[in-house]
Amino acid sequence: MDSIIVTGNGPLSGQISIAGAKNACLTLMPATLLSEEPLTLTNAPRLSDIATMSELLGSLGAEVTQLQDGKVLAMSSHDLNNHTADYDIVRKMRASILVLGPMLARDGHAIVSLPGGCAIGARPVDLHLRALEALGAELELKDGYVHAKAPGGLKGGTIDFPLVSVGATENALMAATLAKGTTVINNAAREPEIVDLAECLQKMGAQIEGEGTSTITIQGVDRLNGATHPVVTDRIELGTYMLAPAFCGGEVELLGGRMSLVGAFCEKLDEAGIDVTETDHGLSVRRRHDHIKAINVTTEPFPGFPTDLQAQMMALLCAAEGVSVLEETIFENRFMHAPELMRMGAQIDVQGGTATVTGVKQLKGAPVMATDLRASVSLILAGLAAEGETKVSRVYHLDRGYEHVVRKLSGVGANIERIHNS
Repeated sequence: MDSIIVTGNGPLSGQISIAGAKNACLTLMPATLLSEEPLTLTNAPRLSDIATMSELLGSLGAEVTQLQDGKVLAMSSHDLNNHTADYDIVRKMRASILVLGPMLARDGHAIVSLPGGCAIGARPVDLHLRALEALGAELELKDGYVHAKAPGGLKGGTIDFPLVSVGATENALMAATLAKGTTVINNAAREPEIVDLAECLQKMGAQIEGEGTSTITIQGVDRLNGATHPVVTDRIELGTYMLAPAFCGGEVELLGGRMSLVGAFCEKLDEAGIDVTETDHGLSVRRRHDHIKAINVTTEPFPGFPTDLQAQMMALLCAAEGVSVLEETIFENRFMHAPELMRMGAQIDVQGGTATVTGVKQLKGAPVMATDLRASVSLILAGLAAEGETKVSRVYHLDRGYEHVVRKLSGVGANIERIHNS
């Protein structure tokens, strides 16, 4: 397995281009199943998860062609010949469940394996299923698969989510576009990826109102057409690289970044002593002082502090002055990076969903192991400011969510390389 070697070597300077959002692209791709006409996505990220979704769509009979070195995805679902999403593909990635709603809405039946993905808690799909049942779907769980059918087609209805779920909102939104009548989604997720999906569906002819709010209304249509749509900027990659100069000093400009995507995150950076300013091309980030201030962070659904930036922020706070408290409210088991940071000299006490971090003057390079996608990049960031060499193993997690990490960080002065182990 490959590993990444990082050696702390001082301030960073330059520009980093931010890719299209992984989580948005993985949601937009299944939308091709809703129409017989082509759907083209531009600004697509080049990641292993995108390849997995392409494989899944291909197994259903869709055509997915990568153009412009993978930055453009040309898709067509004019000849779907299979309505079973197999475990062998679905187990690799939780976003695979997003093919369920579109297939059911278009053709009235689908069989989808229960998904796999990162080991950061149970993350059940019951909210997805509840939403589809509210639209008239008949569901049966059998042998690890969801067997879904709607013989007369889906019908508009009211979906009341007991808690906010991005994935379930996305599945419900896509399914409702072809349902007969009006669908109202209450307590809907408000993330930028939801807005991006709604905008793409609207280009395809869907009638949607309220995206970006907690109540979304969809008037079903008989069919959707093709469209071309740019994938929104990846706010998690953006936030991750915003932390690089916070760790190391210097100033870095994040091309394509927008404050509106990371508002709550920027507020916490300001509390910690980090300046974020808008430029003509993105966001510029620099540390105000030689030290970082301790802060408290609670993860929340958008527009709150993103759970997908919690691990990276914890790594930064390991070297802050004082005691910081991080509360994880979205996923259980999402502090698995803490023991690895402690191998680098961090002082972290985890009690349930709360981690108390006492800052140390200097982290020390050490061999560490990535446990999930965001944990892997948090260890790389910590290594940028640690004394000596840090070797991060199991970086295949990283490839699921970050393209060209070594190239992007070395381009602003980081001492980082990828080692291809035999």
